[in-house]
Amino acid sequence: MSKNLLIVESPSKARTIKKYLGRDFQILASVGHIRDLPVKEIGVDIQRNFKPKYVTIKGKTRIIQQLRTAAKNASSVYLATDPDREGEAIAWHIASLLKVSNEKELKRVLFNEITKSGIKYGIAHPRRIDINLVNAQQARRILDRIFGYQVSPFLWRILYSGLSAGRVQTVAVRLICERQEEIDSFIPKEYWEIEADLKTPGDEIFTAKCIKINGKKINIPDKKSVKEHIDVLKKSEFFVKSITVKEKKKPPSPPFTTSTFQQEATRRFRFSPKKTMQIAQQLYEGVDINGEPIGLITYMRTDSVRISTEAISSVRDLITSQYGSGYIPLKPRYFKSGKRKVQDAHEGIRPTRFDLSPALIAKHLSSDQKKVYTLIWNRFVACQMSSAIYKQMIIDVGADKYLFRALGSDLIFDGFLRIWREGKKEEEKKSNLPVNIKEQDRLTLVELKPEQKFTEPLPRYTEGTIIKELDNLGIGRPSTYASIVTTIVQRKYVGREKGTLYPTDLGKTVNRILVGGMSGIFNVRFTAEMEEQLDYIESGSKDWLNVVRQFYQPFRKSLDAMDARRKEIKEKLQVKTDEKCELCGSPMLIKWSQNGRFLACSSFPKCRNTRPINGEKVVKEGLKKCPNCGSPMVVKEGRYGKFWACTKYPQCKKTLPYSTGIFCPETDCTGEIVEKRTKKGKTFYSCSRYPDCKFATWNEPINKECPSCGYPIIERKVTRNRGTIIFCPKCKTEFQNEE
Repeated sequence: MSKNLLIVESPSKARTIKKYLGRDFQILASVGHIRDLPVKEIGVDIQRNFKPKYVTIKGKTRIIQQLRTAAKNASSVYLATDPDREGEAIAWHIASLLKVSNEKELKRVLFNEITKSGIKYGIAHPRRIDINLVNAQQARRILDRIFGYQVSPFLWRILYSGLSAGRVQTVAVRLICERQEEIDSFIPKEYWEIEADLKTPGDEIFTAKCIKINGKKINIPDKKSVKEHIDVLKKSEFFVKSITVKEKKKPPSPPFTTSTFQQEATRRFRFSPKKTMQIAQQLYEGVDINGEPIGLITYMRTDSVRISTEAISSVRDLITSQYGSGYIPLKPRYFKSGKRKVQDAHEGIRPTRFDLSPALIAKHLSSDQKKVYTLIWNRFVACQMSSAIYKQMIIDVGADKYLFRALGSDLIFDGFLRIWREGKKEEEKKSNLPVNIKEQDRLTLVELKPEQKFTEPLPRYTEGTIIKELDNLGIGRPSTYASIVTTIVQRKYVGREKGTLYPTDLGKTVNRILVGGMSGIFNVRFTAEMEEQLDYIESGSKDWLNVVRQFYQPFRKSLDAMDARRKEIKEKLQVKTDEKCELCGSPMLIKWSQNGRFLACSSFPKCRNTRPINGEKVVKEGLKKCPNCGSPMVVKEGRYGKFWACTKYPQCKKTLPYSTGIFCPETDCTGEIVEKRTKKGKTFYSCSRYPDCKFATWNEPINKECPSCGYPIIERKVTRNRGTIIFCPKCKTEFQNEE
């Protein structure tokens, strides 16, 4: 008797599904895509209605033959690739290569979760391949290919070969560059705040903050102004203007979408989006629990927050049994997407089995799998729990023309906070406001506390916040968020530093070229509109070919205009420096190569002299001389950080540690602080005389003496909660800036 054939993408998913379908099914995996556009050519015939040229991916010939043989002998063929555009396209390519007879129907099935019920439901509700989904994926692939294969060669002619550009990735780089420009150009503005410690008639002391002066929002620009206000306040009578006490409810967040899931994993665990999705894929496809592979979560590429009625019923039973009926609202919670979505066929990300809590199966999960599964479990269970309830108290205090306010909240019922908190346990802090206080009470001024502050720029993007921004702007989709960030980091357009993303010199240069030359294409609005057009193709309301044509015409026009200015653009990039060519005396220019920036003689081709430079800046005062042979030394990046290396390498292999130029603060030590890197890539600073001197710190040293204790240096530290902190490592005094 011939078997049914079911084809999936992943071998691990195949193993999990086989357990549920039994002997009547043969289950094989395509191991991802089997056909794609060719690697060494554009693969799109623009003149023939953008006809794509699909070729078999290298290494997939044997898999295709195996699938064909199995399909030929099968009674029915089920295509069970992932339930999204990419999965639909893979199913379409497989169908076109199987060469099954016309009498045999190919059945497309969707598994939103790899569980017995999810698989049985999918098998019982097959459909035909959705050509609209296929066309949406095909249009995206063609647009991205045209973009990359026509813009990248322009970059090669301007900078060097091997560079590449991406339709969406370039806009992501632009956002990161513009944020860094805002930070670099930001001028801090001084302002002052005033708090007052006040005592009630019952001798209770509390703190109130000035929020208004003469009925207007407080605006105290400098020390002179704050002194004038302090002088008035010292002579003023303080009294209670009003007291407001009310209950405030805080509802839980909806279940995860792909975007919010990646953001939270980055924020909590510093996981990259790529790593987060790899772990989620493992949980979706199946983890061995007591020898049986079980799919633990629903499909993780979704922009929907919809929840099935079965899941809601199951999780409400769980909440009742574990926490009591007081922890579930009278009616189930249903959430709405904040903007137009097209993949609402999927649910939000949730557990598939409510009898398999993270604690129960912890021993079967890796450390990272446990973190991610617990994150998904807690977020989903919390979304169906009761709201947290706070008792909020607001005390408004009058003093002359000033209004002060004390605000406090006490948690009186934790609700969903029992298992899910967005941040630290701030909800549990007591408000410390007075209990015995009433309106019109006269208050005694204990102390006025003026505090100087400075405005701060927006922080750099993290991998989580750039995804949030792209999602808010309508750029990218659940299947592409992780690859966007991964790609721009791999291309070295963006670097990572202490959990943040910054544009590299190469990224800034490429951004300046492309945004300057094709601003109408490389902008948020155009890219978001393109994503929207792809959604229209998916829903069947627009023809993919018309959408591609509408994109290509302005794109080609913009690219041709930029190409016409190629010589002008290239000349602007060749920056003249103060360095002189040691061979002919001509000024040296900064140019680019695959190894980064370098110095080249401006008299090229008459003089072909070149030499490397520090990747960040030209050393204006002259290069360090090698103590062995007298040749110039240059800064290089090694496994353990920056170091000075002789330019005569390999003839001379002399190296020196890269110094920050700051003397070691240890008593009687003559060394300098040098920048180093651990085996895992984390930067630290230590004395150049190690191991004779053991000084070391994780924080960036600043060559300023502490005004409080006289310690030779202060340090800069970046924290997740407070941002940048300047402080003395000895007496722990903190400073507003490093001046």
